[in-house]
Amino acid sequence: MADGSLEVGTDGGSPGERPEQRITRNWNELLQELRVLQTGVQILTGFLLTVPFSPRFPELDDQQKTIYLIVLVGSVITTCLIIAPVSFHRMLFRRRQRPWLVKASHICARAGLACFALVSALVVLLVFDVVVSFGAGVAAAVAVFVLFISLWVGLPLLSGRTNSR
Repeated sequence: MADGSLEVGTDGGSPGERPEQRITRNWNELLQELRVLQTGVQILTGFLLTVPFSPRFPELDDQQKTIYLIVLVGSVITTCLIIAPVSFHRMLFRRRQRPWLVKASHICARAGLACFALVSALVVLLVFDVVVSFGAGVAAAVAVFVLFISLWVGLPLLSGRTNSR
């Protein structure tokens, strides 16, 4: 669907798959995807939490410290988004809410991916700003963000067009 929601019967399942089986498969596939993303986000967030305690942190100017804080908050928000489905599952365990669980988790996963792409680009901005210059940081961050969007959005959309013909 155009709004990104999941609809039973439209996600590539086998023709004989019952709706209950499909929603369980969707949930399991979503969890696998989140596990991959979770590792990267947790490593990034953990690293970012140590940065203020490094010897060079006081040398950052106010702009660099602001960028750092934005990156840190973005990383924590990303963590929240990708771990939210675990909390949803725990709160709704055995309450027969799996269709809602899959839909809400799908939304969190997409938002988490978008935040991760943005945070990754901002990390590049900060590092380039510290090492080279702010202008080089902006150029590198834009390049990284374009790469994420191209691979994560553009390529799948392109694939969908070629498969629908």
